[in-house]
Amino acid sequence: MLTVFGSVAIDTIRTPSRVIKNALGGAATYAAVSASFFQKPGLIAVVGHDFPKKYQEILNKFVDIRGVVHANGKTFRYDGSYDLTLSSRTTNKTELNVLGDFKPIVPKEYRKSEFVYLANNDPAQNTKIIKEFDRVKFSMCDTIDFWISTKRNDVIKMMGAVDSVVINDEEAKLLTKTHNLIKAAKKIMEWGTRFVIIKKGEHGSLLFYDDIVFPSPAFSLENIVDPTGAGDSFAGGMIGYMASKNSTKLSAIREAVVYGNVMGSFAVEKYGIAGLVKLSKSQIQNRFRHYRKMVNF
Repeated sequence: MLTVFGSVAIDTIRTPSRVIKNALGGAATYAAVSASFFQKPGLIAVVGHDFPKKYQEILNKFVDIRGVVHANGKTFRYDGSYDLTLSSRTTNKTELNVLGDFKPIVPKEYRKSEFVYLANNDPAQNTKIIKEFDRVKFSMCDTIDFWISTKRNDVIKMMGAVDSVVINDEEAKLLTKTHNLIKAAKKIMEWGTRFVIIKKGEHGSLLFYDDIVFPSPAFSLENIVDPTGAGDSFAGGMIGYMASKNSTKLSAIREAVVYGNVMGSFAVEKYGIAGLVKLSKSQIQNRFRHYRKMVNF
């Protein structure tokens, strides 16, 4: 079984071509929906009384919602703007609301999960919740600059408590205080994790393990409209594939990284979560085959 823990949000996303208000978002939403194409995950999250019924129905369709708490208050809200290149995002406003004092509990049905993804969240909370699972075979976490700037020591401790870290290139440099990604990955592995995946946006990703580096280019796209959730879709696709194969072999992890890139590519082609919720498994397999041809020589 696979469990995803993190935020479910209501987003306002501002791109040069369009502004999307009150969209379903959140790191755990993208990761869990992406993972669901490989294995239906359990979701641990909190929403408020203002969470729209139509969004509840989307969650019901893709994930097991026994771990989703409905609290008295407003749902976590995020407002962000992208520049003309869509490569840089500015946070305009973050309202934690019910997420601010959420005390997550792992439902007993989820405790046997062998695969666990801790989406971008309070690192101290992530470190605490991973201990509530009985027999984790593979755990993975993500983080962002907000936590690196405010709780760096907790981020480092969290990375020592999981098997794999997913992080983007700028945040890897910020966290490790180095401009070289190989040095950054080695530093993160020194803190206790076995695998490091550094996401490089439109340039794909780098998987590090011992002295092995596995570069995986991004799927080539002509039309990118909204990069929101791309990294979370990557992580969800990756751990979802591993859970479906019930494997932590290096060969399975390499394939999982490619599936992560494929899922991230679908996420950026439409606004909000629409790039994922309208997907079919055959589209994923077709793109995976196309990807394989693209990198084979």
